[in-house]
Amino acid sequence: MPLVEISLVEGRTPEQLRTLISEITDVVERNVQAARPSIRVLVRELPKTHWAIGGETVADRDAARAAAATPS
Repeated sequence: MPLVEISLVEGRTPEQLRTLISEITDVVERNVQAARPSIRVLVRELPKTHWAIGGETVADRDAARAAAATPS
């Protein structure tokens, strides 16, 4: 039973997530010859305050970019 876990920063629509799950399932089915009913896909969405890149949260990075883009 293949299990695929995907972690993302929150913000995708339910339709985007359904498409992602379906396409990941297709890829696993094709590439490991797993029976479709046995394939599990888990999507974990995390808030921007819980995801960091280079020691800075995505929320802080986005806020800094927005501040830099706003004319003074």
